[in-house]
Amino acid sequence: MAPTAPTAAKSASPSQPSGKSEVADLKQQLRQLAGSRAPDADDQRRDVFKRVISCMTAGIDVSAAFGEMVLCSATSDVVLKKMCYLYVGVHARNHPDLALLTINFLQRDCHDQDPTIRGLALRSLCSLRVPNLVEYLVSPLATGLKDPSAYVRMIAAVGAAKLYHISATACLDADLPAALKALMLSDPDAQVFGLLVCWPTAGSLFKSVIGGQVVANCMHALQEIWTLEAAKSEEAAREIETLYSKPVVFYLLNRIKEFSEWAQCLVLELVSNFLPSDNNEIFDIMNLLEDRLQHANGAVVLATIKVFLHLTMSMTDVHQQVYERIKAPLLTLVGAGSPEQSYSVLCHLHLLVMRAPMLFSSDYKSFYCQFSDPSYVKKLKLEMLTAIANESNTYEIVTELCEYAGNVDVPIARESIRAVGKIALQQYDVNAIVDRLLQFLEMDKEYVTAETLVLVKDLLRKYPQWSHDCIAVVGNISSKNIQEPKGKAALIWMLGEYSQDMHDAPYILESLVENWEEEHSPEVRLHLLTAVMKCFFKRPPETQMALGATLTAGLSDTHQDVHDRALFYYRLLQYDPAVAERVVNPPKQAVSVFADTQSSEIKDRIFDEFNSLSVVYQKPSYMFTDKEHRGPFEYSEDLTNLAVGAETTENTISAQRYQESDNDLLLSTSDKEDNATATSNGSSASTYNAPSDLSGPSLLSSQIPSETSLINPGAPTYSSQSNFSLDDLLGLGVPQASATPPAPALTLNSKPVLDPGTFQKKWGQLALSLSQECSLSPQGAASLMNPQSLIRHMQNNYIQCIASGGQPPNYKFFFYAQKDGATAFFLVECIVNTASAKAQIKVKADDGTAAEAFSTLFQSALSKFGLS
Repeated sequence: MAPTAPTAAKSASPSQPSGKSEVADLKQQLRQLAGSRAPDADDQRRDVFKRVISCMTAGIDVSAAFGEMVLCSATSDVVLKKMCYLYVGVHARNHPDLALLTINFLQRDCHDQDPTIRGLALRSLCSLRVPNLVEYLVSPLATGLKDPSAYVRMIAAVGAAKLYHISATACLDADLPAALKALMLSDPDAQVFGLLVCWPTAGSLFKSVIGGQVVANCMHALQEIWTLEAAKSEEAAREIETLYSKPVVFYLLNRIKEFSEWAQCLVLELVSNFLPSDNNEIFDIMNLLEDRLQHANGAVVLATIKVFLHLTMSMTDVHQQVYERIKAPLLTLVGAGSPEQSYSVLCHLHLLVMRAPMLFSSDYKSFYCQFSDPSYVKKLKLEMLTAIANESNTYEIVTELCEYAGNVDVPIARESIRAVGKIALQQYDVNAIVDRLLQFLEMDKEYVTAETLVLVKDLLRKYPQWSHDCIAVVGNISSKNIQEPKGKAALIWMLGEYSQDMHDAPYILESLVENWEEEHSPEVRLHLLTAVMKCFFKRPPETQMALGATLTAGLSDTHQDVHDRALFYYRLLQYDPAVAERVVNPPKQAVSVFADTQSSEIKDRIFDEFNSLSVVYQKPSYMFTDKEHRGPFEYSEDLTNLAVGAETTENTISAQRYQESDNDLLLSTSDKEDNATATSNGSSASTYNAPSDLSGPSLLSSQIPSETSLINPGAPTYSSQSNFSLDDLLGLGVPQASATPPAPALTLNSKPVLDPGTFQKKWGQLALSLSQECSLSPQGAASLMNPQSLIRHMQNNYIQCIASGGQPPNYKFFFYAQKDGATAFFLVECIVNTASAKAQIKVKADDGTAAEAFSTLFQSALSKFGLS
């Protein structure tokens, strides 16, 4: 017994391989077991195989044991076969020369009596993905599609799609798509009993797991093959139309109850793309799928709902009835299952609520937050409660939301306060809601006070009549107790806007100016500049000193935006205080509608992608998928490969009519806001020095004598051209901006017309006129967080964009312009790197003599981007 102890100890810990010595030992043991016929040989092989797989999982190269593993595959043990197939599939792809060794035993296993081994062998054979071995795949696949076992046919259907991706020619020459189509329409076993050969006691299990999967796999493989072939073959395009035809769709729907849940989802996805010829077909489909809404599986329910919604889009009354019908199943799914499943269903419910809030207003209690709900579920419920609030339920919803304001989960407490404010902005029972918000200010929680101040500011912008009640409470809040930038900025805004009603406003602002250096947020400093200016125009004597100190600090600020605003105010005051007042503190109208964070086009596109990740991410798929999966328009590295697709007129920016759309945006609204904040906080500029004689009393000496005497009768008066002339302002140490190219004599057509096909043809034919690099302003580079803004800016200069794309920090744009009074076009490829603020420009022109002038004009327009 003693000699066997080390071996036993060595095999007892297969999860801790020791490297090369371990691999050599495994090879030796595999070679000894290859021809063994001992009764326990299979058990020993299992132990060694487990150690090999363990080494492979740990990242150790065990390809040296490839031959020995193949030799040991000659067994009827299904577990050994599975481990061997796993090993072969991993190493055959990395070592194609070794893959040839596996062909014989895999082909032999494809004819095994056991359908499980036949299926596993066929799957492993198709998973090798070695182009040189394609000829060995065709025959087993053709045989597998006719196999008596449904399990093998299911594997063969997927294998046909794999073969197409390895070699489309071999797949089509073998006529596998025709065999798949015939199998899809005539497969006898919707409920699969093929595995009962091996596991007769597990029949009911496998009936539910892979029932109808043969048909579903055939359908999925055909969709994949014909969709890729449609661009090359008219026959494939006709086959796709056949797949979405009425006979096929209704054939699948009549058998859908026999299918597994996964197969049902595939069939329902196919049906959602079906175009009925009349309303009767729509009602027939809905009647066939009515019971699917009560299915226990959430994926089947959501897929069915997608079919109902898409089929009834053109039938307004029926579409509304569909919303009523699907409420109960969705609400049931929300309350059942795991939090993750509930969140997924809630995301779809959230999308429907945003489209038709009135239909869900009576079910508001279903969206109350439960104590056990995760934060991400609570946040979604709060958004839905905000959307469905109306005259009949506002009191109950606001009462519930106020309870959440004291939640120990701070993010949820913040969201609940914001939700109360959003409901108030919807003009429902404003009186009671304002009282509730003002009560939040009495809570001794800094984050509650900060969030409430932001909401009070928005309320006053929409309902100025509430200023008296709100200011009475806000005036008692000390700015020292508010540390959050947004809350402090909101308080400062109110101090400036309503300084005539707040007795201590000038003095509070003065104390904030004294602590200018301690305020790290540019947002707060910008608000402070504006608030002091407003207060000065309303209460000049009390604010004169504070204004001088504020402008001095602003002109010395290292943040570009703060410095520029201070300089702008300073020049306004120098030019004419009356004009400055009209600019900074004009009469204001109440805000009627606050901008939505997401455009209607984006929402419609998400709705079109119902029952997908787009709904969970709240973004269209092109915003989070790779370039090769982004629908009809693909951003290409080379214009010669620019794929515009069939929907060119809908996805390109027309030169005749430009509709502002988010379809070409590369960042979502939330991403842009986050990036804008990061840029604002991280940007820096050279230190600017204010004029040495700029102080409180002397600042206003630059004004005309009448204004100075009104503000400070005892102050000396100076001519507006004496000390603070424009020349003096330009000598403040401000670095000169880089000279922009002078506007050339070339003029452009204001409405050029060029379709994408002609653009692409011209780009391929014309020679490169010039290639240059130019710089963007820092403001322009920051503005490119929204690529659409550059497109609009260039359009204002009669330069149109026909295509755009890319990911931060690199963006690519294709522009064109037309010479006024001529047919000559200028084509531009512009690649912008926002990190370096550089742009690479390539120009091609019908009139090469004007290319230089056009390039100068283009760079002039580009250099001004972000400055206006």
